[in-house]
Amino acid sequence: MAAAGSSPSIVEYFGGEDGYRCGYCKNESGNLSHGMWAHSMTVQDYQDLIDRGWRRSGKYVYKPIMNQTCCPQYTIRCQALHFQTSKSHKKVLKKMLKFISKGDVSKVASEEEPMDSHIEDVVTCDFAYKSESHVSQSELTPLSVDHTERVENEDKGTGETKEEVSEQKVESGSPQISADKDTPAPGEPSHSAKTVHAPPKPGKGADLSKPPCRKAKDIRKERKLQKLLQNQMCTLEGSQLQAGDQVLLLQNSKSKTNQPKTIEDFVFVSLPDDARHKLEVRVVRSSPPSSQFKATVQESYQVYKRYQMVIHKDPPDKPTINQVRLVPVSFEDPQFKSSFNQSATLFSKYQMAIHKDTPSDCGENEFTRFLCDSPLEAENAPNGPECGYGSFHQQYWLDGKIIAVGVIDILPYCVSSVYLYYDPDYSFLSLGVYSALREIAFTRQLHEKAPDLCFYYMGFYIHSCPKMRYKGQYRPSDLLCPETYAWTPIEQCLPLLEHSKYCRLNQDVKAVDEGCVKELGRVRVLHKRTVMPYSVYKKRRKGPSDEASVQQYASLVGQTCSERMLLFRS
Repeated sequence: MAAAGSSPSIVEYFGGEDGYRCGYCKNESGNLSHGMWAHSMTVQDYQDLIDRGWRRSGKYVYKPIMNQTCCPQYTIRCQALHFQTSKSHKKVLKKMLKFISKGDVSKVASEEEPMDSHIEDVVTCDFAYKSESHVSQSELTPLSVDHTERVENEDKGTGETKEEVSEQKVESGSPQISADKDTPAPGEPSHSAKTVHAPPKPGKGADLSKPPCRKAKDIRKERKLQKLLQNQMCTLEGSQLQAGDQVLLLQNSKSKTNQPKTIEDFVFVSLPDDARHKLEVRVVRSSPPSSQFKATVQESYQVYKRYQMVIHKDPPDKPTINQVRLVPVSFEDPQFKSSFNQSATLFSKYQMAIHKDTPSDCGENEFTRFLCDSPLEAENAPNGPECGYGSFHQQYWLDGKIIAVGVIDILPYCVSSVYLYYDPDYSFLSLGVYSALREIAFTRQLHEKAPDLCFYYMGFYIHSCPKMRYKGQYRPSDLLCPETYAWTPIEQCLPLLEHSKYCRLNQDVKAVDEGCVKELGRVRVLHKRTVMPYSVYKKRRKGPSDEASVQQYASLVGQTCSERMLLFRS
């Protein structure tokens, strides 16, 4: 779905056989992943990559070596359209409403807060981060299309034809919710559920053959609605409702009173005029930085720095604003400098307080590299969301002050959560859970304009690390099979993961990776500012063969991406 005229993705593949320290089990060399530096990337390419187990941290894109790494990381997505709030989720939403409307800061018993700082797992571990490539921009800029076509046609023996982007199809197909026929919609019974229930033994629970008990509050509401409807029917001027219409009205009133509340019922509720606080959530494009981002990034940095100092015990003089270089041209903007400082300071405070980072781990350079820099090209489409696709910061403003920032990518089929940092002084609001629920609600909003966009990606699910299992609480959700790249409901995966920390999740023994590389010669390469298929580059290349490396790269990104992205070769 790349926009017309958009530049292709350009990547450098690094391999990745060397192990590094794991942030979960603390194994000094057990964490293994493949990696590549993305100089630029279209949102469709990144969507296809994360559907093959890849994930980005800044401009570095990595894929865990699942059958070798100490803590296998399974890509997890939540079906946002079918999401139903749990009791614990509702508690968090009600707590925020109570705080905003009445200023209540009562704190519940402390517990591990799910969906907070672990949303992007790579930042929390000692990651073997590759420094940015020093390849000059001129080497990355392909020459004219005419020249590219001429080079591709050199390889006459292969019979290759000019690829047509419009005919390329995503290997995995467009993930429509409606295709998930086995997943019951909210309120619908599962097809596998038995309809005949044996009466329970005395004292052993509810009799499922009888109607469920109802709350007195719901019964009172229903009676009140019935009286109102009867009064309305009696006072209707000049016309009488038919008996059938009366029954329909009563049925509708019953169904509404019995329906569970949605996220929207909590998030978008009207507040009293005398509310103690005002919470506003803004979405600003972070790459390339929009005017709103420039105006607030300093403030956002302050929150980051404060977070690092409190949670990770960084000294107040680290990091310093003088070292920051987000985008040299944009950094000349005084508004950009001002907002950047607040945002990065908040991040620094968060990292030091929550993750015990040292000052050098959470300086402004790290803040910029991980959370502001993005390879994703900003794209707008007629049938896409109004804000467009790409990388954004979702800022939480409380009474005119940024207290949290959610870093997200908006992609063709999903909202992908990258990271969250917040002011530790507001930990009592469970901002990790609250922001995740807001992002699910945001996904549902975007779906109204962009029908294909219906999933919320939460990063990686790590079952072998008990602290990281909280993401499985957002249901319904699916895990990505590391061998076939098919999505499997998490309920089917958990018994398998209890038995073995690495396993093939797809239980169809005949299923294979449909996107596997079939023609290595068709992999697109950027060499000496010229785009060419690998079959041509292979003939031109001087020195030892790099076929094994290119084969590994292509197998990891899949045939579709390997023919669409440009693999930089020096």
